[in-house]
Amino acid sequence: MNQRDAAWCLLTEFTRSESLRKHALAVEACMRAYARKAGADEELWGTVGLLHDFDYEKYPSASEHPFKGSEILKERGYSEEVRRAILSHAEYSGVARITPIEKTLFACDELAGFITACALVKPGKSLAEVEAPSVRKKMKDKAFARSVHREDIINGAADLDLDLEEHIAFCIEAMKAIARELGLDGSAAKSAS
Repeated sequence: MNQRDAAWCLLTEFTRSESLRKHALAVEACMRAYARKAGADEELWGTVGLLHDFDYEKYPSASEHPFKGSEILKERGYSEEVRRAILSHAEYSGVARITPIEKTLFACDELAGFITACALVKPGKSLAEVEAPSVRKKMKDKAFARSVHREDIINGAADLDLDLEEHIAFCIEAMKAIARELGLDGSAAKSAS
């Protein structure tokens, strides 16, 4: 079994929620795209994106997530680099984000969720309808996707030394590549009509 298949099996073993699985796929797509851009290990970065919240459904409290997940990953032979990156995505973990993979995971996590929310309110429920300026505008609407931490999106882009709109546009493009798997290719709107 390759690294990607093993990570997917672990995710689905712990995560039953389709929306959480899709979130993992969206973050994975963003991480892989950034790894390609940086000339980094795409499999490693993709694994971190795919598994960053794998324990959240079973261990949602701040006292357990992502700490329980890190223990499980250690038992299953995942590297310190993977575990540390995943721990660092939680502001309260006490693990500072130092490496590019750690900073990128943090920068992509909340943003992927927010982009998904933006696509779901479009008439076609499609990423093809989502553009960076409209995402920026939606970020100002505190009632929209209120569980998404806007400061994390802003700080994540800043930590990568990226313009916020450039970062948003990059992640939209990365997610478009897997729009069908995310249910954001317009097919949901077509089947509803």
